[in-house]
Amino acid sequence: MNTAVASPPPVAPSPAAALAVRYAGIRARSIALAAPLSAEDAMVQSMPDASPAKWHLAHTTWFFERFVLASQPGHQAVNADWHYLFNSYYQSIGPAHARPQRGLLSRPSLDEVLHYRARVDQQVITLLQADALDAQARHQLQLGLHHEQQHQELLLTDIKHALWCNPLQPAYRDDLTRSEASAVPLCWQRSPEQIVEIGAPAWPAHADFAYDNESPVHRVLVPAHALANRPATNAEYRQFIQAGGYREVGLWMSEGWALCQAEGWQHPLYWDDALEREFTLGGWRALDLHAPVCHLSYFEADAFARWQGARLPTEFEWEAAAAGHAPAGHFADADRLHPAGTSAVEEGSDGALLQLFGDVWEWTSSAYGAYPGFRPFAGNLGEYNGKFMNGQWILRGGSCATPDGHVRPSYRNFFAPSARWQFAGVRLARDLA
Repeated sequence: MNTAVASPPPVAPSPAAALAVRYAGIRARSIALAAPLSAEDAMVQSMPDASPAKWHLAHTTWFFERFVLASQPGHQAVNADWHYLFNSYYQSIGPAHARPQRGLLSRPSLDEVLHYRARVDQQVITLLQADALDAQARHQLQLGLHHEQQHQELLLTDIKHALWCNPLQPAYRDDLTRSEASAVPLCWQRSPEQIVEIGAPAWPAHADFAYDNESPVHRVLVPAHALANRPATNAEYRQFIQAGGYREVGLWMSEGWALCQAEGWQHPLYWDDALEREFTLGGWRALDLHAPVCHLSYFEADAFARWQGARLPTEFEWEAAAAGHAPAGHFADADRLHPAGTSAVEEGSDGALLQLFGDVWEWTSSAYGAYPGFRPFAGNLGEYNGKFMNGQWILRGGSCATPDGHVRPSYRNFFAPSARWQFAGVRLARDLA
């Protein structure tokens, strides 16, 4: 007779305990990304649009101290002077050190910043383990975790630019996985004219996280169109260059042409002049002709699309195509940190459209603006997105530097049209009669 007693079912962790695990994991990931860098590397700021790795590590910590810990009775600031140094753009809570001068912050040292992170982490985890945060503090902590994931991607793109600017052009890491890409013919997926729902329900009223700029859900008329089955490749973009694409004024927006001439653009950022190699986070490598082209500005992506007899998709065309697709693909967790061809894409890119998520952010023709009925986050966090809704363009889908699980079909990234240092590429679109 079997007298064994069945084991009790596992007890699910409390929401606060689960949040503590998520917090610890995301914070540890930032430290791991910075680990290959020396203290000197971590201080470099190679251009005004980029930030030093040390500043990224400190600013994300400041966010948790300012928006989570400071809400707790009796909280003592780790160093009150650092609020000025590591504030980014939250003018409603105080002045901030000038963004172009972040590379001058030799003090505090990297060790002091790491100690700052450890001290704040200890306090946050202690509060979570005691389930001592109210709903507002938990919401701000959750936002902070998504915010930190954004900075993890920026840490990688910013240090790549800094190392490329170094005459030695050293690799960030020399052990990154390389992929073998295969050629996938370009074809088109047609979509009829339809009214579609765009956006995500407002958080935190809705349980699933979304930034305020993704809300509210609203209906949009999307005309008949066709989308390319995959992003444009290095081989296709090289043909554009060799055909004189950077010399043909008729392909370019006026501002883009002026910038192209003033800065001497002849190919994507990080390509060599022979169009045979590109600089990656793993150092110089032979150009993978079948991988998605990346580090394009909006102006370059738009000119290439015109040369192809096509155009950039609208963000609504892109989201309508991505709806229902799991956001699976080649993200930072794959540890390649460079776009890969379709043979290296993670399982999950089902259907006719490939690589909607991961590899490269895809420029759209949509200017960054508010959806009808947009409401910013409450309080000081209302500065997070809304005040940047001018002079920027929308990108969709995530990149090889985006953390897995960070993006969704409604996710709206945005950059100035001149930006080239992000992992940004292009998927073509066409009108249908």
